[in-house]
Amino acid sequence: MIEPHAPVSPGAPPWAEPAWLPVRPGTGRFLVLACVFVCAACGLVYELELVAFASYLMGDSVTQASVVLSVMVFAMGIGSLAAKRLRWRAAFGFGAIETALALVGGCSAMALYAVFAWTGGWGGMWADGPRCLLVAFSLAIGLLVGAEVPLLMELIQRIRRQDAGGAVADLFAADYVGALVGGLAFPFVLLPFLGQLTGALLTGSVNVVAGSALVLGLFRRDLSRRARWTLLAVGLVVLGVLATAAALAGDFERAARQAVYGGDVRVALQTDVQEVVLAGGTGGRPLDLFLDGRLRVGGRDERQYHEALVHPAMSGPHARVLILGGGDGLAAREVLRYGGVRRVDVVELDAGLIRLARTDPGLAALNGHALADPRVHVTAADALGRLRLTPAGRYDVVIADLPDPGITASTKLYSQEFYGLARRVLAPGGRLVVHAGPVTSRPRVYWTVAATLRAAGFSPAPYRVLGQDSGFPAGPDRSAARAGTPPDWGFLLAAPGPAEPRLRLTDPRPRTLTDAGLAADARAAGRTRVPGLPASTLAHPRY
Repeated sequence: MIEPHAPVSPGAPPWAEPAWLPVRPGTGRFLVLACVFVCAACGLVYELELVAFASYLMGDSVTQASVVLSVMVFAMGIGSLAAKRLRWRAAFGFGAIETALALVGGCSAMALYAVFAWTGGWGGMWADGPRCLLVAFSLAIGLLVGAEVPLLMELIQRIRRQDAGGAVADLFAADYVGALVGGLAFPFVLLPFLGQLTGALLTGSVNVVAGSALVLGLFRRDLSRRARWTLLAVGLVVLGVLATAAALAGDFERAARQAVYGGDVRVALQTDVQEVVLAGGTGGRPLDLFLDGRLRVGGRDERQYHEALVHPAMSGPHARVLILGGGDGLAAREVLRYGGVRRVDVVELDAGLIRLARTDPGLAALNGHALADPRVHVTAADALGRLRLTPAGRYDVVIADLPDPGITASTKLYSQEFYGLARRVLAPGGRLVVHAGPVTSRPRVYWTVAATLRAAGFSPAPYRVLGQDSGFPAGPDRSAARAGTPPDWGFLLAAPGPAEPRLRLTDPRPRTLTDAGLAADARAAGRTRVPGLPASTLAHPRY
């Protein structure tokens, strides 16, 4: 419980006189505030590291960020209350807490990755094991971070007594500025240059050095000889553990990637937007492209997906085509099979993926070097922002080859505003095709996309094709991937106005789409209902 006035512990009266310091009091206060700055930066890096790994490994960034932040803030309050018992041994308590925080926070990313990579597909009672570990780390780090502030307040008062308001103002000013630096350092320095694992380990090393240096250098007279040697020995052990883990981080990450993606991983890089992993693609092996842990392109069935996405939309006018997403070049490959195409504009957010699609031998061969075609113009930009700047009536076909609508970050790309802008850039007789996610596993999402298209002034025609079981248990859907159920892709071909577009098979090669029922329906009736759903579904009010 929160006590209005904490009683003084028996035998431990409040400090009556300033501590002996090896430096002047003003310098001592500056060093304490500098340590507050460093510790705050480290604490925020741990927090962001957990959020990033949780989003990458488990999906749904909003949910994972909410869990991590709420648990940590709650735990910080508990840790702050618990630290009251350590106030009269503030120097030793702060040193011990910083050492523990460095070990737990520094190793948290590696531990989460290991549990996900080697046990994430066990299922059964351990199906939520990675999530439980995430909550446990959030709780532990929050408790330790929360315990810092009361002890630092006691240490700064040991140097020179001042009014509580002034001490709190100084302490929280250094804390908030440190949090700002840590929050900016994580995405702009640690993540792109060191990676998630090494960045967390380096942060832990900085944490233990800063905490130990403050206590053993500035407040060593407040410690017994035994306490000094204990803190020094434990700090060196933790520093050694973190340094050893950092030296092995490369081998560990390769082994973990192979456990997640299989043994054919060739390329793994962190772009400014996401982690990109390429597996296979050489020696006759199919190429698989993973974006932030999700299988985006499966070499066994990517042609089925891209043919189903592109060819129905190309049955009408198609001289000018806009591809939103599709930085891998595979949708552009299918578009270029049509002789009447004069210009293809590809708008992809991730410039790193574009470079990889042009230079990687496996991916470039798979897309037929489509991005090198003079008719193809590639822009690294946000799809929604590009639509806002595009003149009206510019394109005959708009192809939305975008992340799955079930991913929180892509929500704006399935909004009524987005489709309204897409409708504006279409020429008369133009068509929009949208990948709307799997129908079988997420029908509500699929039909929500259809309803949004209708609200934006389109008349959508739904269709679906079946893929093959990739066999890869990667990404947030690891347990589902192990079930062996082939994926299905749901699409919506839409035209502005009340008339629903006719679905035709216009593949320039003598091939049909992979779903025989879809092909038969398309040839016979010029439209297709979603296989597995009753025909009356098309007239459902929510559609």
